[in-house]
Amino acid sequence: MATPLPYSAFSASSVVSSAGGWVPLNSDRYQWLQIDLKARKQITAIATQGRYSSSDWTKQYRFLYSDTGSNWRAYCQDGNIWTFAANRNSDRSVRHDLQYSIVARFLRFIPMDWSEEGRIGLRVEVYGCSYWSDVISFDGQGVISYRFRAKKMKILKDLISLKFKTTKGDGVLLHGEGQQGDYLTLELKRAKLLLQINLGSNQYGSILGHTAVSSGSLLDDDHWHSVVIERYRRNVNFTLDQHTQSFRTNGEFDHLDLDYEISFGGIVSSSKPSSAGGDHFVGCMEEIFYNGNNITNLVRRKKTDTSSFVRALTNSNLIYTQNKKKIYLLVMSERNLMFRTWNPNGLLLFTPLLYGGVEVSLTEGKVTVHIYVTQKQNTRVDISSGSGLNDGQWHSVHLLALESFAMLTINGDETSSVRATIPIQIHTGGSYYFGGYFPRTTLSPTQRSFQGCMQLIHVDDQLVDLQAVEQGAPGTFENIGLNMCAIIDRCVPNHCEHGGRCSQTWDTFSCACEGTGYTGATCHTPVHEQSCEAYKHLGKTSDMYWIDPDGSGPLEPFKVNCNMTGHYDSPNSTWISSVLSSLLLQLNTITSSAEHCEQHVAYGCRMSRLLNTPGNCGSPYTWWVGRGNEKHFYWGGSGPGVQKCACGIERNCTDPKYFCNCDADQRQWREDSGVLMYKDHLPVSHMVVGDTSRPGSEAKLTVGPLRCQGDRDYWNTASFNTPASYLHFPTFQGETSADISFYFKTSSTYGVFLENLGSSDFIRLELKSPTAVSFSFDVGNGPVELTVRSPTPLNNDKWHKVEAERNIKEAVLQLDRRYREVRLAPPQGHTRLQLYSQLFVGRSMTLGQRGFLGCVRSLKMNGVTLDLEERARVTPGVKPGCSGHCSSYGVHCQNGGKCVEKYNGYSCDCSLTAFDGPFCTEDVGGYFETGTLVRYDLMSDSGSLSLKEDKGLLGPLTTEANLTQEELTFSFSTSNAPSVLVYISSRTQDYLAVVLRHNGKLTMPVQSGHKYNTPGFVGCLSRVQFNRVAPLKAALRSGISSTASVQGVLVESNCGASPLTIPPMSAAYDPWHPESGKGLGALLANTAKVPLSKAPSPHTAPRAPVMAAHCSPRVMVKYRGHISLCCSVSQ
Repeated sequence: MATPLPYSAFSASSVVSSAGGWVPLNSDRYQWLQIDLKARKQITAIATQGRYSSSDWTKQYRFLYSDTGSNWRAYCQDGNIWTFAANRNSDRSVRHDLQYSIVARFLRFIPMDWSEEGRIGLRVEVYGCSYWSDVISFDGQGVISYRFRAKKMKILKDLISLKFKTTKGDGVLLHGEGQQGDYLTLELKRAKLLLQINLGSNQYGSILGHTAVSSGSLLDDDHWHSVVIERYRRNVNFTLDQHTQSFRTNGEFDHLDLDYEISFGGIVSSSKPSSAGGDHFVGCMEEIFYNGNNITNLVRRKKTDTSSFVRALTNSNLIYTQNKKKIYLLVMSERNLMFRTWNPNGLLLFTPLLYGGVEVSLTEGKVTVHIYVTQKQNTRVDISSGSGLNDGQWHSVHLLALESFAMLTINGDETSSVRATIPIQIHTGGSYYFGGYFPRTTLSPTQRSFQGCMQLIHVDDQLVDLQAVEQGAPGTFENIGLNMCAIIDRCVPNHCEHGGRCSQTWDTFSCACEGTGYTGATCHTPVHEQSCEAYKHLGKTSDMYWIDPDGSGPLEPFKVNCNMTGHYDSPNSTWISSVLSSLLLQLNTITSSAEHCEQHVAYGCRMSRLLNTPGNCGSPYTWWVGRGNEKHFYWGGSGPGVQKCACGIERNCTDPKYFCNCDADQRQWREDSGVLMYKDHLPVSHMVVGDTSRPGSEAKLTVGPLRCQGDRDYWNTASFNTPASYLHFPTFQGETSADISFYFKTSSTYGVFLENLGSSDFIRLELKSPTAVSFSFDVGNGPVELTVRSPTPLNNDKWHKVEAERNIKEAVLQLDRRYREVRLAPPQGHTRLQLYSQLFVGRSMTLGQRGFLGCVRSLKMNGVTLDLEERARVTPGVKPGCSGHCSSYGVHCQNGGKCVEKYNGYSCDCSLTAFDGPFCTEDVGGYFETGTLVRYDLMSDSGSLSLKEDKGLLGPLTTEANLTQEELTFSFSTSNAPSVLVYISSRTQDYLAVVLRHNGKLTMPVQSGHKYNTPGFVGCLSRVQFNRVAPLKAALRSGISSTASVQGVLVESNCGASPLTIPPMSAAYDPWHPESGKGLGALLANTAKVPLSKAPSPHTAPRAPVMAAHCSPRVMVKYRGHISLCCSVSQ
């Protein structure tokens, strides 16, 4: 302070010596040093020092403050009662600048730890400035009414602030309203602050302007709380005690229309229809400002309408129990008290009697009374009432015990009263234990301790004098704090993210994340993958999946259809379909990261014009609104800036004078349809159809699903080529919750992945050794390091995934989704990560740390993917992309598929296999009806033995006409025998055949100069491959150029890939009549023709077979001088 305080301003629990500093009689946690500043001051910093030239100093202390000297409040920081680190010797002073300033007259210092070499010793300095304010006391009857100069106010911008304190949990702080239904109300509801605002609703109910936002908790603590409301149009900042909530009001109006006045402390009686009820405020206010007007000053000068403010608030005696050990207050003596707690269980009162005892406890949130009777025989009478009483609110308990009955009442509600007959008389007297009972006696209560606050303790209508108890008479106390209630609401603000439900006890809180799509201690970690691309590389097949594109960001996960068949333009295609009802923000996130997006639109018309082309005839009748709420006047099949439909681009419209079929305005039904492909404009959010009001005008509008391909964020990669190379990004903002995930690939033994520094705080991820990854950080409590080890080397030039998370509850490090370490946060300490430097990726700015050599991919921090490729293009020593994806993911290409490197990923080439799909795992097969056959000519027209090499799909076999080694594989299912499954012929009389005989056995005759004549095959064939040729796949895939031809009806089906059965059919066809004589041919045939209309669906369940032969998973025939067959037959 500016001037030293007199000696009389200091008081203490006890004093041994004041020479050179304060030293109490005992060194324990019940000692305190108190300062009276003689007036309310604003405190900004405190400093301490040990007793001069001694071994006495204080190592840790807590700091309390009060306006009255009897109702104390503990200084809190980061959600806890803060313990300040103090001195380690008697000479050096330690100063702390408070995280937020306080206003108080009385200060109290409580030592928590002290010198082992001596005793508690303390010198104190307090820094701040003078504080003066008019304080208005509200008695629950008076209201301040501030009247406007104009009768009606149309307000675009508001700035309202005030401070209040109260012991009542309900009451209106301010209220204003208008005749049009606008209103602004700030009130206490169950000790929480509720702001309600309505900028206007209409009488039809289509616009609802009511908006309500709640803030704070336990505000009936008789301590000052600061409120600021800032509004500009519909944007509102609502601040309570340094915690700000920002929101937009509902509705479409910007102005707040108020009539006549705004009131403080209650609602003025009014006949306005929108007037709301509510209790008047009981307590004190100061520094009331409304849009630049000092209301408290106007009240002092009597410049506004006020009521009487005559009753000052009285302070109640409080007890605060600090821990679960040995907690009790013993006073000698109808019993009643008030309590508040978060714990569901605890002992409120226990009194032993001559022949028993009485226990009042909190059991699972309800008050239970146990009356023990030990006379003659041990019995117990139980009474219980109330529920959910561990909600942090004040609750009163009244126990009345007369000669033959006892009655329990909760919160003064007579309907809660419970009465029971008791076998003994309970007399006043003896000892009463409040909050704990630890003497070792034969009779013990069910609960031993209590964590919470009590006040207004009465025994036989006499208020217990806690001040006298503090002085040692007429009782004792242990491990409690008198004249303060240090309850903290750990769920306000709610640290459970994404809608997680917060619950708490006195010491901690927990989050229930079920149904949110997130997990972890604070519901921060996403459960779902970011895209279909991510699911695909986990080996998932086409299906509906939940995706979360922004990870731990604010957007909720949503369900999409992931089509991973690879039957689109690229064999590596992954498509996402969604519906228009999905939130636009979610769809915008998808289109931003996708490689390609499209959406089909169609406009069916009869005398309903679409774009009104040519453009010189006027504005379009129909347009659509896309991303960014921009209007677009082009249609499917066209592009931005081109006011045409697809037929106008292709010049094939019904009437060539127009650029759209519908613009011809004909009476016949026409249609303009096509695909919108400019993804920066997608998705379509609104359609406006204009030309439907004329007689006979009709239109039919169809908007298809949004379909997006690829995920650029998933493959966003940078390569670090030198130890000094790095990328830099803006400072990472992750004060209370931070998550980082990425993939890395390297052949180096160690290196720093990323680092961000503060003044003393930091966060770092690095490869510590060839088998270990570490996550280290410091939020002000000292460095913490988590290390996860892999049983196999990580520098194997394969992709590995790292996931790290830190929140106020715990820190987690996970490697490759398998190896994990969790470190709990300390019960008290700093929780905010404060960083100032840039974020460095690939290198550390700390001396002695080596940079990373290798590739980093898909770096995501708090749900935001960093664009490594864009930054790498302009950074020396770093290159966009990374080669060698196949070393990690090539194993996914199965059944002989070849992994092909791509700039931003990889793909599987299935052209030389009998399989299809993104990983060459999907069977390609067909259902052969009677008379169906597939022919594949292996010889070219020139006679050389070769295979087509169209688009790299097929490669040469050999240039020799005399084959000495062949490999044939296939899978089949049939109920017809005998039949030929495969027949391979040559220009000579040699052939190779696989035949199913009458008895269900397979044979493979290989003869020279002989033609085999057996009925054709009826059933399912799949996975057919002869050496490097897949003839059945070539026949079924129109995009493959080959010599395959089909006779009869061939229906694509994978029914031959598993042991399914086909109903028997007649056979009367000889398939062995050669028609071309061009050389070797693979022939798969049936014996009779069936009309196409009768062709069964490949998914239709077959009838029960007479006999079936199954080869599963496949038949493999190899000829290297011998023959091998494998098949199982069932009857």
